[in-house]
Amino acid sequence: MRIGEIAALVGVTPRAVRHYHHRGLLPEPGRRANGYREYSVRDAVLLARIRRLTELGLGLDEVRDVLADDAGRELAEVLAELDADLAREERAIQERRARLAELRAGSLSGGVGPVSPALARLLGTLPATDSPMAAKDRELLTLFDTASGDRRVYEALHPLTHDTEVLALYRRLDDLAEAPRDDPRIPPLAAAISAAVPDTVIDAMPVEGDPMDAGFGAALLADFPPGQAEVVRRIMETLTERVRTRVRGG
Repeated sequence: MRIGEIAALVGVTPRAVRHYHHRGLLPEPGRRANGYREYSVRDAVLLARIRRLTELGLGLDEVRDVLADDAGRELAEVLAELDADLAREERAIQERRARLAELRAGSLSGGVGPVSPALARLLGTLPATDSPMAAKDRELLTLFDTASGDRRVYEALHPLTHDTEVLALYRRLDDLAEAPRDDPRIPPLAAAISAAVPDTVIDAMPVEGDPMDAGFGAALLADFPPGQAEVVRRIMETLTERVRTRVRGG
């Protein structure tokens, strides 16, 4: 095969093939008597592997490392791994399409915006309130829905939508809008909110990572005034410890 043929077969441009040669990812093939490159099936498999790895988000230096590990392996093994890459990408596309189909089906309610049907149902059951902190909670749930959208969490939160004490806790949080971090109302409020979170929510929370060390945690706290940020920080610490205790089987 000539360069245009192998490029068309794999779905890249001849320029990309030349770039991979230049970066040392794709070895230069032998040449015909007329000087044209002559590519083999093995070259096409390698080029397809390069394309797939870059589409999966790897940089060219990372691709080079993966290809170095491939060196000396049987062609059938490399093809099997390439097929596995394609299968993973296909599943991811199917999951995104399924999510999009749910949204297009009109299962959203109450004007809550482009969220999953599971979160839409949860938000639709929340009592009406003009609490600024309640509005922030809705925003955070929408962010969580975009990042994870674990329906178990939404199901576990449903009992709280019928708890009359929740609105009272929001009002107490609202009252701390101008409070300093050492306000004496903060410790008991943080303890009350943490205690209001049922074990079913803790059981549904992911165990990976540490919210207090993550960039998200810092960004979250920065979005609150000092007094409210201290309440949120204490709640995050308590809930994180409850998750760790569950993992340890305590």
